[in-house]
Amino acid sequence: MQNNEEYNKAINFSSTESLAEALVHLLQERKETFGCAESCTGGMVASEIVGIAGSSTIFNGGIVSYSNEIKHRVLGVPAEILETYGAVSEEVVARMAEGAKRVLQTDWAVATSGIAGPGGGTSEKPVGLVWFAIASPNGTEMFKKIFKGKRNEIREQSVLYILGKLFTKITQTSTCTFVQ
Repeated sequence: MQNNEEYNKAINFSSTESLAEALVHLLQERKETFGCAESCTGGMVASEIVGIAGSSTIFNGGIVSYSNEIKHRVLGVPAEILETYGAVSEEVVARMAEGAKRVLQTDWAVATSGIAGPGGGTSEKPVGLVWFAIASPNGTEMFKKIFKGKRNEIREQSVLYILGKLFTKITQTSTCTFVQ
């Protein structure tokens, strides 16, 4: 991705590896697995990961759930949640990540759902709004960001953002146990 160096600086990531490479290697070291459920990014998260040699050891798969029907039928997002909050919401993206973690049987899963534009935005949900979720062994965390740019720029920024968030979350999650 074009903004990799810029993003690495923003999350204080310094390495000769790309963010995706570092993430794959980190998960390999931890012997953990990863999967994703993507709406607005349309498989770009999965593509970044599978572009790394050896990623098959940690990447179980991805689900591009662009339609609400797939969000509901495959990922298990309740229809009433989709109807009440809409696909681009905290409630939906959380259930997407949890559904991906369950369906793909992974330790970690991420989800993206947003409005990449150029149309489709409202005053409540503007173009550039993306909701993200990370389902981890310790629960699910959701967050949102509004990106600027054209459709593909918003999608690329979203991929870098979620991979960076995941990297940070994993590195902050200790697998050590203290014995006193």
